[in-house]
Amino acid sequence: MPSDPLTAPIKGAERREIGRVRLEVVRTGNARVKRMIYPRGWRWSVDMKPNVKTDRCTHAHVGFLVQGQIHIEYADGCVVEFAAPQVLQIDPGHDGWVVGDEPAVVIEFDFEGDTIARLGVPAQHAH
Repeated sequence: MPSDPLTAPIKGAERREIGRVRLEVVRTGNARVKRMIYPRGWRWSVDMKPNVKTDRCTHAHVGFLVQGQIHIEYADGCVVEFAAPQVLQIDPGHDGWVVGDEPAVVIEFDFEGDTIARLGVPAQHAH
């Protein structure tokens, strides 16, 4: 039986796992295309915070949720929920977690430390 193309290894990708997230990165031009597979039960404040040692995720995320559901919560109490298939933009300063019993699979585009400026994403969440 063929493997699931949503989770099968990506040819030529750099692979690693951090905070239970399976991450594959392919460099293209000045950008990176990443596939992140968040397992069911994953939560940023539980699985990533001990690794990065910040209160909330400080990265901006722009991409496409191809499978699963994600709940995002900002310090001001604002909540955003995403369910596949859906384009997503997540501003820095969030906690987030996988909702339900299936992994969340996100295809993300970034410019490493220059993502906020290059994509025009706010540097922090605001209403």
